Amino acid sequence: MTRSGLGLGLGLLWSRLSRGMSRADHEPRPPGKRWLVAGLGNYRLQGTRHSVGMAVLNQLAKHLNVADQWKRQRQCCADVAIACLGEAELVLLKPRQFMNVNGHSVAQAAKMYQLAAEDIYLVHDELDKPLGKLAMKLGGSARGHNGVRSCISCLNSNVMPRLRVGIGRPSHPGAVERYVLDRFTAAEQERLPQLLEQATELLLSHIHQRSLAGATCASPS
Repeated sequence: MTRSGLGLGLGLLWSRLSRGMSRADHEPRPPGKRWLVAGLGNYRLQGTRHSVGMAVLNQLAKHLNVADQWKRQRQCCADVAIACLGEAELVLLKPRQFMNVNGHSVAQAAKMYQLAAEDIYLVHDELDKPLGKLAMKLGGSARGHNGVRSCISCLNSNVMPRLRVGIGRPSHPGAVERYVLDRFTAAEQERLPQLLEQATELLLSHIHQRSLAGATCASPS
């Protein structure tokens, strides 16, 4: 399928899901699958390359009409917003901790909302992909990413699907730490809105397809 065809397909899918969410504001929502979507990053360094996962979560919240509903959840040390996607429920999570201990927030939220590791999506930056490239990874190793490594350790599992958001890699190997903690350049920031939109559509499409696959419903917390 061409990129334009994929974009059209995702647009139609999103239109149908949006109508479902509008109905959900006025009608009781049937019980459905619950998912947790965690945007990994350094909470106090939002806007940097390393925290692009949190930028995706902010865009996702706008898409789902819950951008004004973030609440600090002290039990899991994170900002949380709850949204509907058709019959599914999404728990959006932004850990309020450093990247290398994000897993503590994710694992505690999983316990609170009674979710298994395979019900959790991780959204994070990816050095090995250029800015603008996205990829879903279905479990596996952390590939050197400290936030993912923390989640694997705290959840005692590596099956979590991940949306990897390309940020590119600096030309000098010794500049990686400073590079990821820097903000995007002016030229990169011009490309961010489209990237965040594409990341949101890819994530929603993947979650929607898995929800349709007949996963069992989570028990209410």
